[in-house]
Amino acid sequence: MTQATVRMEAPATAGLHSRQLASLAKDALIAEAELTPKPGLVDRRGSGTHTDLSLEIMRRSAKTIEPFFARMAAAATDSPIDGSLRAVLGAIGREAETAMFKATNGSNSHKGAIWILGLLVAGASSQVDVTPTQVAERASQIARLPDRAGVQPVSHGDAMRVRYGATGARGEACAGFPHVIHVGLPGLAVARAYGLTEEESRLHALLHIMTSLDDTCVLYRGSAEGLQFVQMGARGVLDAGGPGCAAGQEAFSRFDRELSVKRISPGGSADLLAATLFQDALHEGRNKIQEDNSLPEGNIWNT
Repeated sequence: MTQATVRMEAPATAGLHSRQLASLAKDALIAEAELTPKPGLVDRRGSGTHTDLSLEIMRRSAKTIEPFFARMAAAATDSPIDGSLRAVLGAIGREAETAMFKATNGSNSHKGAIWILGLLVAGASSQVDVTPTQVAERASQIARLPDRAGVQPVSHGDAMRVRYGATGARGEACAGFPHVIHVGLPGLAVARAYGLTEEESRLHALLHIMTSLDDTCVLYRGSAEGLQFVQMGARGVLDAGGPGCAAGQEAFSRFDRELSVKRISPGGSADLLAATLFQDALHEGRNKIQEDNSLPEGNIWNT
């Protein structure tokens, strides 16, 4: 399956309340976590390559940070994009991180997602037309402002930026979320247009993101060699037809097993899939994430 250009101009949604945006961001995080099967990641089967995370922890984390998303959206409503707004959003984001670590007993379930989705809810909060490109542009303008709080503890993403030059979640935001706008959303739309299930369509979007993202989570665990393996492996699955056809399913299962053996988790791609689902719902004028009805009763992935 090949990607195609997808128009992002309409429909428009006006006046979304901060709590609606926060609920949508939370639901996007849960939908990403529940998507099954995902290579190397937490899903309905189990913890993937993680030893400190589970689906229950991911759900609890998303619910814990939801009120902070609401505060970010409220702070950005009708506010100019300036240093004061950046400082407020940064402070709320750090509070969200503290609450997340407390809720997960110290596990980093959604640190990158707090940054990414926090910016997007802020970008959507005062928009009359919440098209993906407009939301991403406003979020990007905020991201490019310096953080007045000064030096923060060095994260894994920071370390990978120094070692490999990968820009991580910060670079993705500053660039206008290209892996959401130009990769994730078109991948999702094209798969749906081919008649794939919602689960299969989301997996196609995730794999498309994985083919080109310099995922700092992958770099941290697998180095540059691991990143190349992930990108080529995801491309191989898509070239075989991707989820939804026999050859693609076989390639996907093999890729899934290989990531488990290598203990590599594409967590950055997962965060951007959640952002894709958030933007998709905004674009379609929905106040909730589209239901994934592709898991029938009795399916082995059901919890």
